[in-house]
Amino acid sequence: MTTPTTPTQTFIEQHARWTPEQHAAAAGLPARIAELGLKQIRIGWGDQHGIVRGKTLTPREFERALSAGKDFQTATLIFDTTNNPAVPPFGRSGFGVDEMTGLPDGVLIPDPSTFKVLPWAADTGWILCDLHFQSGTPVPFCSRGILRSQLEMLAERGYAMKAGLEIEFYVTKMVDPKLAPAECAYPPDPPEVTAISHGFQYLTDNHADEIDGIMSILRDHTEALGLPLTTIEDEWGPGQCEFTFDVMDGLEAADAVLLFRSMVKQVCRRHGYHATFMSRPGLPNFFASGWHLHQSLADLETGENAFADPSGAGVLSPLAEAFVAGVLEHAAGASVFTTPTINGYKRFRPDSFAPHKIGWAYENRGAMLRVIGNPGDPGAHVENRVGEPTANPYLFLASQLVSGLDGVDRGLTPPPPSDEAYLDETRPTLPASLMDAMTELRADPLFAEAFGAPFVDYLLTVKGSEVSRFLSTVTDWEHREYFDVY
Repeated sequence: MTTPTTPTQTFIEQHARWTPEQHAAAAGLPARIAELGLKQIRIGWGDQHGIVRGKTLTPREFERALSAGKDFQTATLIFDTTNNPAVPPFGRSGFGVDEMTGLPDGVLIPDPSTFKVLPWAADTGWILCDLHFQSGTPVPFCSRGILRSQLEMLAERGYAMKAGLEIEFYVTKMVDPKLAPAECAYPPDPPEVTAISHGFQYLTDNHADEIDGIMSILRDHTEALGLPLTTIEDEWGPGQCEFTFDVMDGLEAADAVLLFRSMVKQVCRRHGYHATFMSRPGLPNFFASGWHLHQSLADLETGENAFADPSGAGVLSPLAEAFVAGVLEHAAGASVFTTPTINGYKRFRPDSFAPHKIGWAYENRGAMLRVIGNPGDPGAHVENRVGEPTANPYLFLASQLVSGLDGVDRGLTPPPPSDEAYLDETRPTLPASLMDAMTELRADPLFAEAFGAPFVDYLLTVKGSEVSRFLSTVTDWEHREYFDVY
């Protein structure tokens, strides 16, 4: 007599933490892909630097990935910003995680709720994935997983994170992409570009019209992706612009940043432009760009803004003020997450519209934390102006959340707000360099407790590779300063 067997569960069935809505979306994706006539699907993930990596699958292989997952190279997790391995790749260098030893394959689990059709790439779908080991264990270095875990713990408290986005970047006209073999170095020579307009006429209508051609293309693609675009603004520098987005849930906002940045760079390149989110490009007359993160918490039961003062007498609720105190207390340690590149610290200058000190104020654009709203305003919230446009969105948002909630849990009170954003000597300054920020992160135990010590050690190792290469490079400034005089 034959004994009935139970069908073996697929990898997704065993290990994906999908909601019923995600399961339903996954079930309908193959038919939707066929109906749309898509010929390929890009499956991607945000790496440690907030850069999208991925593979392109046929529809048939993608359907299989919806049940079995898809392999990916864990080597991508040890790369610095030029794809140099930050540690010896094939020894026992798994950052304390045995499953990283030898850089085996991991497994990508697609998130069906993130599926998009790319309006600029013919017959192409796009989806974000979460990272797992072959055992089914989530990869502890998956930054999207880091944010999701923090949001799940926030939900247990009865709150949801809300985020609005202001992202500045440059669009330039491509002159020479530097593709001669001798220019394909490691890293490659940067492309030669020219400005698409003169700068220094902030928000003038003529300048907005001058760059309207490419801005309209970016606008159309942003809206086709379903991202909640609100404004396009001509900024200070030549070809510098800012796109702002309406309020989104925390994970949705981080995913949106990842997709938006990729779209901008890819669409601009296809049209003969070069876009950069580098904070301070090394070009004459180019100002620094920033990323301003608007944030608040919403009550899951009522949907009301938990940052608004319920009495109507003030702007912020006691919970919001404690949250502000936590973000201020951990701002130095969080700088590796908010400003993760060496270049980003060249933005922090007095009287520059970028923060220089760790402080807060009401409606003051020089402060690190700017409180927006009036007494009784149901939309009152806090804007953090410290971020650079290259920041990993998952880690930026997660760092704000754990910092603020630490202030709430400990009942912290912020120092008095100060309108002297740059001159108030009672306010500590932000780290002056990525090296200083890394020292501050090591000294602040909160992030190792929240994200796991292996993750913090891992990120510091990866960023340390970037710093080491920078410190060993002879700069043009050094050559000019010393070569002739000595």
